[in-house]
Amino acid sequence: MNTIDPATRFETDSKRHHDNDEPTADDGGLSPDARQVARHYRRDTLSPIMVSGVLRILECALFLLLGGAIQAVYVGYIPEMAWEYAIAICAGSLIAVVLLEMIDAYQMPALHNPLGHAGRIILVWTATFALLALAGVLSKTAQEFSRVWFAGWYLCGLASLFAIRLVVSGVLRRWTRNGRMERRAVIVGGGTAAETLIRSIEQQPFNDIRICGIFDDRDNRRSPPIVAGYPKLGTIAQLVTFARIARIDMLIVSLPITAEARVLTMLKKLWVLPIDIRLSAHSSELRFRPRAYSFIGAVPLLDIFDRPINNWDRVAKRAFDIAFSLLGIVVFSPVMLATAIAIKLDSKGPILFRQKRHGFNNEVIEVFKFRSMYVDECDPSAKQSVTRNDPRVTRVGRFIRKTSIDELPQFFNALFGGLSLVGPRPHAVAAQSHNRLYTEVVDGYFARHRVKPGVTGWAQINGWRGELDTDEKIRKRTAYDLDYIENWSLWLDLKILFLTPIRLANTDNAY
Repeated sequence: MNTIDPATRFETDSKRHHDNDEPTADDGGLSPDARQVARHYRRDTLSPIMVSGVLRILECALFLLLGGAIQAVYVGYIPEMAWEYAIAICAGSLIAVVLLEMIDAYQMPALHNPLGHAGRIILVWTATFALLALAGVLSKTAQEFSRVWFAGWYLCGLASLFAIRLVVSGVLRRWTRNGRMERRAVIVGGGTAAETLIRSIEQQPFNDIRICGIFDDRDNRRSPPIVAGYPKLGTIAQLVTFARIARIDMLIVSLPITAEARVLTMLKKLWVLPIDIRLSAHSSELRFRPRAYSFIGAVPLLDIFDRPINNWDRVAKRAFDIAFSLLGIVVFSPVMLATAIAIKLDSKGPILFRQKRHGFNNEVIEVFKFRSMYVDECDPSAKQSVTRNDPRVTRVGRFIRKTSIDELPQFFNALFGGLSLVGPRPHAVAAQSHNRLYTEVVDGYFARHRVKPGVTGWAQINGWRGELDTDEKIRKRTAYDLDYIENWSLWLDLKILFLTPIRLANTDNAY
């Protein structure tokens, strides 16, 4: 079990904080202890799902390499059998990985303890070759294959399979000890229920959960400052600030399902975070269908919210961003060069305008745009929206804003990773509507930031582009952004990307 050892590290400080320290407004209300813990978990970790996925690819490649190498050394190149050997090697490698997946050999308990799963692994590898032999008999090609090659591939493959898994087991244990690979969890709700939950999690063998602390709205009389050796770091409202700093993977709500009002109040505050939210069900007498649960070992949790665009989806979206950003930079480079020259000739000042905006999980990012306003009239905080015939906008600026050419430098933002090509459009940090911040207009506005913001988005191609001069426009754009997050797919990104130039032809709201 991976723990933070809070009993020795935080107990004294936590008690001192609850007795004496007063949180300040500028740190989001977090105590010094909570902020210290949050900074400790600032670094990203390796996802177990990603690690096991990479291992699948490596083992499949290993089987392919061994089969091909033994064929090349012993059998040599036989033109009339080249395709048969290639098909057999590819089929055997894929079958082995699929069967290993079916017996959960890529789950963390099996990877941590390969010798404990040796019998099933041997059975799977043997079954793979039995299926290949059966296919050879049924196709009447078995006698065409070298028996030495077949036996050599079986023995070398089996030995290599255990060798790589023993190495992986050692690496995983080291990563787990130093915090490189873990799922970081925060317990929401203290007291006896939280203590029972924590003890149950700690008893699970080979689990990858690191509990970072506890947050509870109740005072120390009803919810003690230390539960099962873990410190209470603050209230539910302060948890949102904590999760903006620390890289947290999961929130586990340890309240009974019967406490419906409290659970709903908490979820209303927490759903804006890009985090898996689970409701502890280990002490509940209610039972749902198995697919409603996820598990930490044998501890059941009800799935409330999942982090959007996570693990392999995130890899696919990042690859999409890099590929199409590079393509966009190449295709639009003449337009960007001509725009840069025009801006320089039209007015004094830099070509690019840099603005602080909210990015993923409310992090502040710097977004690039072609400068469209006079230097002394630029409004980096966006407190005053640009309106029709705005005198602050230059002659060139009017054209590039209307055609959205001013947004082209954001291809570089997407390439460097601050933005995605497709996602909710990022708004300036201090953007306002009628002297009210957008967060004051739309309840749950920051839920837009559960994914990276985009150069273009679902709201923009549905007509919600340009000035946000009314509360209704802000609500509509936010609604479309949330719909995009809930229904994301690469196909949707492609659709938005290719519809963007068509929809930009309508310039009624762009000025």
